[in-house]
Amino acid sequence: MDQKAFWTDRYESVGDDFLFGREPSEFLVKRRSIFQPNQSVLMIADGEGRNSVWLAGQGLKVTSNDICEVAISRARKLADESNTEVNFVECNILNDQWSTKCDQDSFDWVIGIFIQFANKKEQIKLFSLMKTMTKPNGRILLLGYTPKQLEYKSGGPAAIENLYTQELLRNEFSNWIIEEIVEYEKDISEGSAHKGMSALIGIIANKKLHKDLY
Repeated sequence: MDQKAFWTDRYESVGDDFLFGREPSEFLVKRRSIFQPNQSVLMIADGEGRNSVWLAGQGLKVTSNDICEVAISRARKLADESNTEVNFVECNILNDQWSTKCDQDSFDWVIGIFIQFANKKEQIKLFSLMKTMTKPNGRILLLGYTPKQLEYKSGGPAAIENLYTQELLRNEFSNWIIEEIVEYEKDISEGSAHKGMSALIGIIANKKLHKDLY
């Protein structure tokens, strides 16, 4: 089953409910002060819009990407209910068609919350694309699961290669300024898909390249 069919089935399996809930990620909300009105944001694989709608409500200019029409339909509904404006783009961000949707170096923030659908080969392409889409002095924010999540089984992928470690993220952003990296465990409740004790890791990296790499 391809990614689009897989996610369509998952979202449809909960009927009219929101698979990951309506509330934004606590990781984002706790960092509210670092987001400034009118900053531009790209939300990768944003699903049902809980995070993009919240950011738009903070006054940011948000583009939300997802592969699944069902998820985007719910995200539009959430945006309407919240009286916020989000630019929703339906496409597989790993395909070449994405380059026709947005310009490079376009965003102050490129954000991925639980976007661990990518295997190792796809992950390389995905991270490279996210870096390309980030403006100079812009930031990438990622939140995901660590390999310990396989013990909890409270959400996320079953494949260990899709999960994040500090070593992976530090290596991936070795020529950026890592402003924060935190690994922790927490009981979360985000719809029916993320529910229970979870092994989490988050990073904020700034595209201030070292001078010798310019």
